[in-house]
Amino acid sequence: MWTDVRALAVLVAMAQPLVAQEAEIDLTGLPELGTPAWLSDAITRPHANVATDASVPQITVLPLDAVQLDSVGLLPTSITGLPRGLWGTSETETLARLMRAQPVQGLPAMQNFTEVLALAELDPPFGAPAEGSELFLARLDLLLDRGALDPAQALMERAGPTQVDLFRRWFDVSLLTDHSDRACGAMNANPDIAPTFPARIFCMARGGDWSAAALSLGTGEALGAITEEEGDLIARFLDPELFEGEPPLPPDPTLTPLEFQMRMAIAQRPDMTGLPLAFLYADLSPLAGWRAQLDAAERLTRSGAIAPQEWLAIYTSQAPSASGAVWDRVEALQALDAALLAADPIETSRRLAPAWGAMQEAGLEVAFADIYGERLLRTPLVDEAGILARRVGLLSPLYEQVAQSSVAQDETERFAFAIARGLPPENARDPLNRAIAAAFAPDLPPHRYSLFLENNQLGEALLRAALVLGQGAADSDPNDVTDALVLFRAVGLEDVARRTALQLHLLQD
Repeated sequence: MWTDVRALAVLVAMAQPLVAQEAEIDLTGLPELGTPAWLSDAITRPHANVATDASVPQITVLPLDAVQLDSVGLLPTSITGLPRGLWGTSETETLARLMRAQPVQGLPAMQNFTEVLALAELDPPFGAPAEGSELFLARLDLLLDRGALDPAQALMERAGPTQVDLFRRWFDVSLLTDHSDRACGAMNANPDIAPTFPARIFCMARGGDWSAAALSLGTGEALGAITEEEGDLIARFLDPELFEGEPPLPPDPTLTPLEFQMRMAIAQRPDMTGLPLAFLYADLSPLAGWRAQLDAAERLTRSGAIAPQEWLAIYTSQAPSASGAVWDRVEALQALDAALLAADPIETSRRLAPAWGAMQEAGLEVAFADIYGERLLRTPLVDEAGILARRVGLLSPLYEQVAQSSVAQDETERFAFAIARGLPPENARDPLNRAIAAAFAPDLPPHRYSLFLENNQLGEALLRAALVLGQGAADSDPNDVTDALVLFRAVGLEDVARRTALQLHLLQD
């Protein structure tokens, strides 16, 4: 991820005056503000948070060292190139809902760009309450829903996870990243955090106080604070020997991280199919078994949660001992990798097409291009292998170098080379390619986002455009694609626009 982030370090400038068109500001269909359904019910709100006065204060006073959550980020403007006032005059709620609406898995260029927005150090929107956190939580939840636990945890720790909603997320991420003892220690040390019975019992057991944990289980059940299903799981967690010979717990598609950890502790690993991506982090460990690692690595790479190099390390860590599905993909990629390591252009030519087909099957073309694009371009390949190597290179950060140093061999390449150079492509024969070509006209056409720019709402415009482009080619209206690409080019995000257009063009099948 970090290589891609640095590639986005371009200067952002406001667009030249454009013909204003009516901007779409309807929020219909966007997610409501709230909490991801899969988070653990780990803490309750302390009584100190209950309002005692319904009047609206006229002045907000913060301590000098208070943290404004909406301004916290990991990537400074020197890396992102984004202006600190990107959010401008947009409503915080609108920005938060747009952030939550971004697809969990989508076009890689937009996945990367929206992750940059989630991690960027930016000023809060004008007029946002100093103590507000809705936009910060929405940025955080974008990362969590994609399974990007490491940057999410770093973002929370930069902010200081003391606020109730923030601590709840930090507690769950700590459980999923195998830092349970640290999470429990922080919970026990913070008097403002009131754990629920299941969380309290879990932490007592992790701390070795089994008798107190058992007593709390009985108390919670007597008070009705623990459901029958929770009680059954906790009882097995506290004393699994009592349930030897008993059938395993039934599957639960609504597992929380706390329940997930308890099931893992009693050796009843849940089926990961259908679980949120955040749970897959546990399967990146060698302890999960290679097949589980492979499945997790593929899914988390598609969502942009892990770097392609981490996926490659898992793919090449062992030799496949079976065939079919993921094993065939691993075998195809390992064969190509070995040919490249041997600097054998003939064998590389023979192995490239099967490996590329395997990556298309898995939806990992761009991750593959990021890893192998440069190496393939250095290998003397000819005929179909040479064309395919250039296509891979066009999906890599070296796309412009490929276009400048090669002669196009077919219509697809001619179109792609023009995009890579930022020139208007010719002979666009289908609606999507015509939409892309229109965005690279010599004079940028008017677009529907001009009103947002005039109203100092650049960040909101970018989120709306990312929502259009992130869906990919199949679900996008051609006119919407043109407007969104024009916006990115108009405000100086040329690299984002070109990589997005290349991916739309080359991956549309």
